[in-house]
Amino acid sequence: MVRANGAVSLRELARVVQTSEVTVRRDVRALEAEGLLDRRHGGAVLPGGFTRESGFPQKSHLATAEKTAIADLAAGLVDEGEAVVVGAGTTTQELARRLARVPGLTVVTNSLLVAQALAHANRVEVVMTGGTLRGSNYALVGSGAEQSLQGLRVSRAFLSGSGLTAERGLSTSNMLSASVDRALVQAAAEVVVLADHTKLGTDTMFQTVPTDVITRLVTDEPPPHDDRALTELQALADQGVQIAVAGPGAGSGPAGGEGGPPGRQQPRLGGPPPARGTEEGLPLPGPRRNHPHPPGPGPGATLRGGMPLAEQPGPGGRVADLAPRRR
Repeated sequence: MVRANGAVSLRELARVVQTSEVTVRRDVRALEAEGLLDRRHGGAVLPGGFTRESGFPQKSHLATAEKTAIADLAAGLVDEGEAVVVGAGTTTQELARRLARVPGLTVVTNSLLVAQALAHANRVEVVMTGGTLRGSNYALVGSGAEQSLQGLRVSRAFLSGSGLTAERGLSTSNMLSASVDRALVQAAAEVVVLADHTKLGTDTMFQTVPTDVITRLVTDEPPPHDDRALTELQALADQGVQIAVAGPGAGSGPAGGEGGPPGRQQPRLGGPPPARGTEEGLPLPGPRRNHPHPPGPGPGATLRGGMPLAEQPGPGGRVADLAPRRR
């Protein structure tokens, strides 16, 4: 199946072979050890992850529930009348479907899929970059895309990628995509990375956003056996990245954003109590390195794997503030 399609999800494998995802995951590990495939994005791909990138049809079927939950939570970060950048990717496409309900919003994007999701939103203005179309992910890349972003300034950039590590930050398998993502970051006062737990600890060829530039990570909760993702989350928190974890109840609404509007219930992602001039406990845009570390958790609040965790309600899910380890 991997050779035929380039990628396959664990859920689909379990359905085809009529067994549990736990069994499939164990077998996939064994196949990876033999060099027959690589584990990626809630499934498996052909070997050579540093140079090979799955196309949109394969990516769109992987970790779909997680992407929906992440998009639901990330949409709560966006205010009416705001100007944001949204990069290319299947997770950012899910976010765009929810942003269609935010009035007065301006979205700058190099993704045809993001633009399509917002095409019929009467109260949202969409600004497309120039550039050359990259068919595998329906994104505009190249010097035209990068030049069109010069002089632009928005409050936040929402980006996805192929992998995320505390050591290198966000990365992707394609050089042109990485270059445009870097230009998108330069246009934003704050960088929010959307990455499901399967991307945590995965490193790919081209760095797009160094860890010290990432303000926030919106992700889903790793399963208890996924030590790599849990360790990477703590390492990112230790470096000051504010982390929001979408609970299992997030994303339970209809796909495509047919639920109610995101509203004003924004997740609080660490940091001190709201300062004068902030709204709903969310710090005003600014460089992440200027944000103080989140406060420590209350007694008994831990995430599986022993990481500190402070739970607060958020829109459609649980919000987790991972505190840096005391050195």
